[in-house]
Amino acid sequence: MKKVILIFCVLSLLIFIRPALGLGTNGSSTSNPAATTTQVDDADSGSMFNGAFEGIKTFYSYTGFANTTSGNLIMIIIGIVFIYLGIKYDYEPLLLIPIGTGVILGNIPFVAGNQTGIYEAGSVLNYLYFGVVKGIYPPLIFLGIGAMTDFSSLIANPKLMLLGAAAQIGVFATFIGALYLGFSLPEAGAIGIIGGADGPTAIFLSSKLANGVNILADGTTVKNLIGPIAIAAYSYMALVPVIQPPLMRLLISKEDRKIKMKPPRAVSQKEKMIFPVVALLLTLFISPSALPLLGMLFFGNLLKESGRTERLADTARTKLIDIVTILLGVTVGASTQADIFITKDSLLIFGLGAISFVIATCGGLLFAKFMNRFLKGDNKINPLIGAAGVSAVPDSARVVHHEGLKSDPSNYLLMHAMAPNVSGVIGSAIAAGIILSFLG
Repeated sequence: MKKVILIFCVLSLLIFIRPALGLGTNGSSTSNPAATTTQVDDADSGSMFNGAFEGIKTFYSYTGFANTTSGNLIMIIIGIVFIYLGIKYDYEPLLLIPIGTGVILGNIPFVAGNQTGIYEAGSVLNYLYFGVVKGIYPPLIFLGIGAMTDFSSLIANPKLMLLGAAAQIGVFATFIGALYLGFSLPEAGAIGIIGGADGPTAIFLSSKLANGVNILADGTTVKNLIGPIAIAAYSYMALVPVIQPPLMRLLISKEDRKIKMKPPRAVSQKEKMIFPVVALLLTLFISPSALPLLGMLFFGNLLKESGRTERLADTARTKLIDIVTILLGVTVGASTQADIFITKDSLLIFGLGAISFVIATCGGLLFAKFMNRFLKGDNKINPLIGAAGVSAVPDSARVVHHEGLKSDPSNYLLMHAMAPNVSGVIGSAIAAGIILSFLG
C-alpha cells in the first residue's frame, strides 16, 4: 500500500511539473528532437519550481478546501448530527440517515460554474430531485403507508378520528403565523402543513405552492422553500419522543394518565375491505385536491385488505417504499445547500415548525380531555392518546403507549393510540388538499 501511495504521489507531481519540464501532452520533449543534451541553468531550475508551484496552486483551487464557506461547514455538521441521531438514538433512522447524507452531499463545495449538484441541469441529483419538485415521491410513500397500515382501531372506535382532526389546529395556527411574519399566501400555506408533522405531505404541498416557480399576482416569484419545509417536518417527526412527553405530563394529570380504556371490538375482514373504498370516496369528495395522497393511501390499504393482491401489497410496503424513501431523503437533504438554506426564512420556518408541533400536540391532548366531559364510565378515553393525533406514524402512538406505562405498567394504549394516529395522516392530507384548493 505504501508503494502504491508513493507511486501516486510521484505521478501527481510529474503531472503538475510537466509544463516546467518542457513536456508536451503526449509526454515527449518540446525541445529540438535533434538535440542530445540540455543545459539546465539557474533560470530553468527556477522555472521548473515555479511551474510545480503553479500546478499545486491550480490543483488546490479545484479542491473543496479552497472553496469551502462557513455555511458549508455548518450544513455538513448538521448532516452529521442527523446521521448521529438516527444511529445513536434511533430517531427515525430510515429518514434522518438518508437526509443527513444528502445534506453532506449538497454542501460539498465546487468551483464556481462547475457545480454538478442538485440544482445543476443535467446532473444525476437534479434528475432524482425531479421527483421532489413535481410531487412524485410523496404519493408513492402514501401508497406504501396504506399497504402497511391496519385501520382496525379506527374502524372499531370512529369517534377517535376527532382527535386526529383536533391536532390539525397546528396547521392553521402555523399558516396564520407565517402570514404574520411576512410570507406570501402560497408560502404560508406550504409552511403551515409542518404543523401536521407529516413529511411527505409537507413536501407535496411545498412542491405545489412554494417551489420557486409560481408567480404571484404582483409579479413576484414565490420562494423555493421545499428544502427548509421538508427538513423541518422530518426533524420534528424524529423528535416526537423528545417534544411530546413533557407536554403530556404538563397538561394531563397523573390520575387521567392512568385511565384504562376498554379493549376495542373485533373488526371483521369485510369491514376492513369496505373501509378503504368508503374512506376514499368520503375524503376525496370533501377535498378533491388531496387525491394524489389519499387516493394512493387507500389504494395501498385496499391491496393489503383485499386478500387477492398480497404480492402487490408486499411490494408497496417493502421494496417500493424503501426505494422512494432513499431517493426522497437524499435529494431533499442535498437541496439544503448553504447559500439557499442558511437564510432568515429557514430560521423562521424552523421556529414556526417547533411552535406548530407543540400547538398540534396540545390541541389533541386538550380535545381528548374535552371529549371525556361527555363520556361516562368505561367509555372514557385516556387523554394521552390525543397526542397521537399528529401524523408521525407510528412514533406518536408508541410515545403515548410508553408514557401510559410509566403511570401504570398494566395500561396498554398502543392500539387505542393508533386510531388518532392514522386519522392524523388522513387529516393532514385533507388539510393539505383544502389549502391547495384555495391557494394553488
